[in-house]
Amino acid sequence: MARPGLEVADILRDHGAAWRRAHAGHVSLGQLKVMSAIENCRTAALGGHVEACEDCGQVRIAYNSCRNRHCPKCQGAAARDWLAEREAELLPVPYFHVVFTLPAALADLAYPNKAVIYDLLFKAAAETTLTLAADPKHLGARIGLTAVLHTWGSAMTHHPHVHMIVPGGGLSPDGTRWIPCRPNFFLPVRILSKLFRRLILDKLTTAHAAGQLRFFGAHADLADAKAFAAFLAPLRQTKWFVYAKRPFAGPAAVLAYLARYTHRVAISNSRLICADDSGVTFTWKDYRVEGRARGKTMTLAIDEFIRRFLLHVLPRGFHRIRHYGLFAHGSRAANLARARARLGAREPPCETATANPADATAPPSPMQPCPCCGGRMILIERFARGSSPAHRPSSSTAVIRIDTS
Repeated sequence: MARPGLEVADILRDHGAAWRRAHAGHVSLGQLKVMSAIENCRTAALGGHVEACEDCGQVRIAYNSCRNRHCPKCQGAAARDWLAEREAELLPVPYFHVVFTLPAALADLAYPNKAVIYDLLFKAAAETTLTLAADPKHLGARIGLTAVLHTWGSAMTHHPHVHMIVPGGGLSPDGTRWIPCRPNFFLPVRILSKLFRRLILDKLTTAHAAGQLRFFGAHADLADAKAFAAFLAPLRQTKWFVYAKRPFAGPAAVLAYLARYTHRVAISNSRLICADDSGVTFTWKDYRVEGRARGKTMTLAIDEFIRRFLLHVLPRGFHRIRHYGLFAHGSRAANLARARARLGAREPPCETATANPADATAPPSPMQPCPCCGGRMILIERFARGSSPAHRPSSSTAVIRIDTS
């Protein structure tokens, strides 16, 4: 795959040091680590290896990736690995896409309270969906779901929301049969929205009483319980947005969707157009507009571009992909087997374990063929972080930056 002409890494390498100096004392350790990882990704700073073609002798250097989950270059391989594991878990039923969004007023509170409020967003969205699905008035079934957190809008503004992939049906309470959804209908969005609103506000009130929330600047007065209750009161009356799409066309469409969403970062390199003294120009989608006119370009000052990118750095150890109900980790395999049995579907073939344990630590075979003749590339040298390789790349080809770590 050709390397994009401009990358987030290029912007951070050119302007990151000045940005850090200008914002010293106002940048978290996590954000600093993300900047450093992206700046060093696929450079000599992380080491790498040298490959040579068995047929024509072409030599190329491949630098290691940072594997940081916020790096635009490192998410493709991570997504492929994750999807390979999920593919065997798909059930032969329609799947629905449901989105739960925090109102703007709560999104402002979420930024200084990411770990707490993002976690509440996950739990409230999952509890809402599982509770209504279990209600005999709606579906009356135990369902499973996969939820993915996104914290950005298309213009990289702070916009926390959870995307869910949900199979169209579930197991009966006694586990003896599969209960399908109505055709092209999952659960009533209006009721989902109301229950989601109540659960989020109740969980926020509980978190506030437990002293789990922090307030700064214009929101400093919300540390008082009465002020916080008054702040939440109007939100109990406003309409909250829960969006449910029509079911996917089939399992392949589900995987295609997951490939786009599970490991996405705030902005991909492919959306960048140019960066100069006037700022960074990139493409974005204005969802207030319909059709092709939705696609637009935006230019942000370098300082603002970096600030918006770093808004979306997640707390250390925070899981942005979670599974609930039938898909919860502890009982997923048994629940999936039971669901397939009730659906009359075959069990997926089991993968054969590697016979030789030593193979687990062996370096992977290079997947990219020789750019000159298409021959097989073999490993001829490894070099450590900060070191230079003894071999030089062939003059007819540029250094190839591929994920080899």
